Amino acid sequence: MVLDGKRILLVIAGGIAAYKCLELIRRLRERGAFVRCVMTRAAAEFVTPLSVAALSEDKVYGDLFSLTDEHEMGHIRLSREADLVVVAPATAHILARMAGGLADDLATTLLLATDKRVLVAPAMNVRMWEHAATAANVATLAARGILFVGPREGPMACGEFGPGRMAEPADILAAIEGTLADDGALAGLRALVTSGPTVEPIDPVRFIANRSSGRQGHAIAAALARRGAATTLVTGPTALADPPGVTVVRVETAREMLAAALAALPASVAVCSAAVADWRPAEAAAQKLKKNDAGKAPRIALAENPDILATLAGAGNRRPALVVGFAAETENVVENATAKRARKGCDWILANDVSPATGTFGGAVNTIHWITASGVEAWPRMSKEAVAERLAERIAAALAAKGGRP
Repeated sequence: MVLDGKRILLVIAGGIAAYKCLELIRRLRERGAFVRCVMTRAAAEFVTPLSVAALSEDKVYGDLFSLTDEHEMGHIRLSREADLVVVAPATAHILARMAGGLADDLATTLLLATDKRVLVAPAMNVRMWEHAATAANVATLAARGILFVGPREGPMACGEFGPGRMAEPADILAAIEGTLADDGALAGLRALVTSGPTVEPIDPVRFIANRSSGRQGHAIAAALARRGAATTLVTGPTALADPPGVTVVRVETAREMLAAALAALPASVAVCSAAVADWRPAEAAAQKLKKNDAGKAPRIALAENPDILATLAGAGNRRPALVVGFAAETENVVENATAKRARKGCDWILANDVSPATGTFGGAVNTIHWITASGVEAWPRMSKEAVAERLAERIAAALAAKGGRP
């Protein structure tokens, strides 16, 4: 098992979601992990150190200036004996202190001193999560290589609804397992991922696009890179930070995306998760289109865009060993996606329901049906980061079975 014998340092910050950490600790221990916990002073207002100690079967740390703790462990040693540092819940306050490099208690001191990977599970009010200061802090931390799981969208203790709810223990556990599975399983291989929407110009100020955030594709690129793959991410316009360790190529139109994808070959795996516009205006107007005196809408002739997934799947001796597509559907999800896999000639299709009620487009969670030549496997609803980790594990196993080379 991935977690057997692994050492997890869990930093529990002061938020109502701290109660979920008790379940997370239990699940980690069941899988053979050693869990050592650090609690901030505020965290002890939500869960007791006694409960945390009982479940982790270890002492709980919290005092930076304890001479006994310094003699036995020391904050430097504490931060470096772990295989992974997890911050859950990661409040707006602790994210801000991490981004600013502050070290004013044991938690922030060890986070600044650690040389290990850090995974955070944000949890806060929706307004706090959407605040420009938090967004800037998250972008700063992501650029430094900090890993994120969640937050999810849902009801909160404050009575509001929206993104900011901490990922469930099962999602955090999946992210931990995925991170620790980074054993170089894809080292020496190349990966191509497409992400985000494409933007097809009508005139200099208007365009055809869609609601894709790029979050799923960016998470997949990060997960493949963590496993050692030399990963190229070809992305349409998004507001996301570049995944660490990934070569990013920014494009706008479907034709630009296809050209960039072909330029990234050869690759062992290609994952086409971008929401590519099927159609584009046949000719983009050189100047802004104006209303005419009769009030009639201008006629816009459409031309079909190139099919990136089918092109990669049919690339002959340049075809990746594994070609994976996504099928964003609003009805008959499995049936339509199964037909798409056969029509495109790809190896796998990940089908998801993007009906407005699901919140998949632009949201933090996804519900996947993994469709292969062998059949259909339904995955539970999980964060897009957890989907990425599971897919990366399947990719690594498949490429190992077939030699992994294009």
